[in-house]
Amino acid sequence: MLKFLSAGESHGKCLTGILDGFPAGVKIDTKFINTELARRQSGFGRGGRMNIECDKITLNSGVRKKVSIGSPISFCIRNKDFSINSLREIYDVRPGHADLAGVLKYSMDNARDILERASARETAVRVAAGAFCKLLLSELSISVFSHVECIGNIKADCSKLTLEEIKERQKISPLRCADLNAEKKMAEEIKKASSSGDSLGGCCEIIALNVPVGLGSHTQWDRKLDSAIAQAMMSINAIKCVAIGNGDNSYRLKGSHAHDEIYFSKNNYPRAGGYHRKTNNAGGIEGGISNGEPISVKIFMKPIPTLAKPLNTINIKTHKSAKASKERSDCCAVPSAGIIGESMLSFVLAGEIIKKFGGDSIGEIKNNFNEYVTRLGDR
Repeated sequence: MLKFLSAGESHGKCLTGILDGFPAGVKIDTKFINTELARRQSGFGRGGRMNIECDKITLNSGVRKKVSIGSPISFCIRNKDFSINSLREIYDVRPGHADLAGVLKYSMDNARDILERASARETAVRVAAGAFCKLLLSELSISVFSHVECIGNIKADCSKLTLEEIKERQKISPLRCADLNAEKKMAEEIKKASSSGDSLGGCCEIIALNVPVGLGSHTQWDRKLDSAIAQAMMSINAIKCVAIGNGDNSYRLKGSHAHDEIYFSKNNYPRAGGYHRKTNNAGGIEGGISNGEPISVKIFMKPIPTLAKPLNTINIKTHKSAKASKERSDCCAVPSAGIIGESMLSFVLAGEIIKKFGGDSIGEIKNNFNEYVTRLGDR
């Protein structure tokens, strides 16, 4: 059972992560992990804190001589913007944040201790944990990437691009958008929103390639792969909707157009036993089980609720009308949400791989995996 735990506040000394159940024998490249952390911090539309922090991981346990040893991996990420004891109290709670609900739930007299933990700063731990999982998945030639589909009302058109073309094009885009014409319009929308003290949301697609058939199960509600993915994605700050494959559009279609017809060719898709589909409306999952097609997940991010021109609220100390508190924030963090989504999908898939193929070491997992894929090819 793979699991991870995070601890730390936005302006505390550090963020801490523990990754438990990770197999022994995986080569751990801290440079790769730090690159993933840098990807989370970059992207057009990010705020002032990105100019302060330069996230780096410090490994504390579970890795020796750059190889995982099977015991819990613990790590920390230092906060350069450390000032937890000198931060001002927050009484003018912000609409759209955890401020008011958290104050009432935990019987606080101000929102500072709520927003410190509810901050998206915590997602740095997720990206680090996800980077470990990406290293594990790469041992099985499984890769995960993301791209921005829309920001505000500007939507990219990637319908004529292959997944490999999308994967490569998004790498050179500051907005991680494979449609360079749409990217220019998105950038202009972000500039307009920023100059008016507003914020923008959008949609990202996260894709996993070379996932074998058979992850997840139809036998119980909590063993379905898509339900595990949906929970992981909904846990990301500001994500309000998740769609698997064409799920956000399938309700408009008739059944004859909504489902993926099945074909067979021994030369195609060896990880699915030769069975394949020419479309992927199901997003690589049918009946809660991966079907051998690319896993496709869309996440929809609301506009960040901390605004330069704040909304109306109530001061919880005086119960009088006020303007919401202002904190350092982004205008648009949709590209970064995609990176966090990659990490969460990688974590779910790594966990499912360990469940299905067992093994205490990556060598044992790979042997079981390869035997299974070979058996699929004989079907």
